[in-house]
Amino acid sequence: MPKHIPSTTSIALQPHQVIIKPLLTEKGIHRSTRCNAYAFQVNPLATKGDVRSAVEELFEVKVEKVRTQHRKGKPRRTKMRFGYTQDWKKAIVTLDPEHHIELF
Repeated sequence: MPKHIPSTTSIALQPHQVIIKPLLTEKGIHRSTRCNAYAFQVNPLATKGDVRSAVEELFEVKVEKVRTQHRKGKPRRTKMRFGYTQDWKKAIVTLDPEHHIELF
């Protein structure tokens, strides 16, 4: 069952706590070259504003828009046990055309 995450949080997250890791996938690299959009795994408590300010501060770029997704965990099996991987949050950040992140 997915856990309910409250929409309003009183927790102030630091930029290094918001972005967990960049998502380096084939689709993400294609998106970064064509659309100047980059994907990150972010803290589930982070809002779009938190993600925007964290990317601007950590990578020194200008963000145009942020789209977020809540991704459900996938079913997994180990020997005779069944379980699920952890639910996570994904953010797709579109940058200003004159900015670029060299990480990708």
